[in-house]
Amino acid sequence: MLAPAEPTPPEGACQAFKRRGRGRRRRRRRRRCSRRRDPAGLQGPLTVQRPSASARPPGALSPADPAAPWALGAMGAAEPLRSVLWVKQQRCAVSLDPARALLRWWRSPGPEAGAPGADACSVPISEIITVEETDINGKHYTSGKWQKMEKPYAFTVHRVRRARRHRWRWAQVTFWCPEEQLCHLWLQTLRELLEKLTSRPKHLLVFINPFGGKGQGKRIYERKVAPLFTLASITTEIIVTEHANHAKESLYELNIDKYDGVVCVGGDGMFSEVLHGLVGRTQRDAGVDQDQPRAALVPSPLRIGIIPAGSTDCVCYSTVGTNDAETSALHIVVGDSLAMDVSSVHHNSTLLRYSVSLLGYGFYGDIIKDSERKRWMGLVRYDFSGLKTFLSHHCYEGTVSFLPAQHTVGSPRDRKPCRAGCFVCRQSKQQLEAEQRRSLYGLESTEEVEEWKVVCGQFLAINATNMSCACPRSPQGLSPAAHLGDGSSDLILIRKCSRFNFLRFLVRHTNQGDQFDFTFVEVYRVKKFQFVPKPAEDEDGSVRGRGKKRLGQLCSDRPPCCCAVSSSAWNCDGEVLSSPAIEVRVHCQLVRLFARGIEENSKQESQR
Repeated sequence: MLAPAEPTPPEGACQAFKRRGRGRRRRRRRRRCSRRRDPAGLQGPLTVQRPSASARPPGALSPADPAAPWALGAMGAAEPLRSVLWVKQQRCAVSLDPARALLRWWRSPGPEAGAPGADACSVPISEIITVEETDINGKHYTSGKWQKMEKPYAFTVHRVRRARRHRWRWAQVTFWCPEEQLCHLWLQTLRELLEKLTSRPKHLLVFINPFGGKGQGKRIYERKVAPLFTLASITTEIIVTEHANHAKESLYELNIDKYDGVVCVGGDGMFSEVLHGLVGRTQRDAGVDQDQPRAALVPSPLRIGIIPAGSTDCVCYSTVGTNDAETSALHIVVGDSLAMDVSSVHHNSTLLRYSVSLLGYGFYGDIIKDSERKRWMGLVRYDFSGLKTFLSHHCYEGTVSFLPAQHTVGSPRDRKPCRAGCFVCRQSKQQLEAEQRRSLYGLESTEEVEEWKVVCGQFLAINATNMSCACPRSPQGLSPAAHLGDGSSDLILIRKCSRFNFLRFLVRHTNQGDQFDFTFVEVYRVKKFQFVPKPAEDEDGSVRGRGKKRLGQLCSDRPPCCCAVSSSAWNCDGEVLSSPAIEVRVHCQLVRLFARGIEENSKQESQR
């Protein structure tokens, strides 16, 4: 046990005597206050414990070790601290272990810290937002205990607290101690550890869509996000978009080198604008031709943050596990990073769009195409168009060619969803890079000799998902085992079937059942794919043509209630593509988000 160092008295016997006298009087007053507060005499001295090197846990790095990411040099400020402080008027043992990057506290009724029990609270240094010195004059207590102390000192730790359903909340805890030197030691040590977290953003560019979803984007940002950015000392430059593609155009023109990231406040459409602006700007600066389907795209250096304020917020829900604005803001503040695949969609050597969530032909393409004509209905237009498309029950004939993703270590039906620190994404990326290196040095031929698979027929829907595409209505998503950064896409083919069977398939999206366990559903994990629709002039019979225009038209083909028409449209992340014939390629981990991924067990949280 090492007590805080006493200040050296000034020269002169008289002055030293006066100083010792004042010190004795202060100690007597503290003892009187302590007896009033703690008549049983359980408090004991507040001390700082600095364990020796031999007392460290086995395998822990010494703070002076240069290999430790939190090492602070020869200052010694990063050595483990242990004190008996007060939290919520309860005596607690508080420990800070830089080697484990963990702050812990637990109730300690006696003067010794003791061992932490089951009620111990902890918070990783990476999830501390900031540390502030607390002004005791602004504190009010129902009890008079603290007013009887001579002068308590306190510091407040602002941190992340886990809540239900993957939600994060801003929480704070205040630690009290009667020694100013001890308070400053804790403040200095915590602040120096936080300064070592270089992944945290300092200056952000923020785009706010005031019209998306329910038109609450600006209000959500000002009430829930801006206070957290201010608390974390993050400066922002805000642009409120005025028209479509405003964010994309701004990213092509602005000097983005001065920002640590770009934040979009809105729905999936707003995120798509920022994505296209960042990816397009990066390729332009690197001299890459985006219209070339075989071009190797350059990853963007800036991360993207998503503040959900749209109608579905599919990208945010699939990457964080919830569409809560405060949770997303905290992911940005702590500087989380999550790599994500991006698919490029080409037609005749021309880039149409980039996609990160859903490419849908047939059912989902008809929904988005019909809903675009009914924007006056608001958000209910999606439900109306969905019902109308289901009753129409159109199927489309064409040819799908795809290149299987042999580098991946997972499969679409292994029931292993993508989670934070995903092993499948990490291993698949390493194997893909090894495969590309072999191709570069000519050790193995790749795409020219790899076997493409071809599937022909009539389809109710053709879906390609880079992520699970989960949302509140479909918590499992269109492909529950799809991975964010494995360099592949899940290609889902729904062949012609009856309305009843198709309804069974759609209902599976809302429950825990295996949505691919149908004879008319096929799913493949692919790196590339192409689709060519059957030409309209090859369609035979007038009944099929009339079925395209009549709601719920029945046809004579088997299975019943399925009408084949010429062609549908592609739904690319909520936007309609002009051409049904497309070529798609997945670019592994092309962009990074301010997100950690969906945590495996969100109920484990640092308590209180």
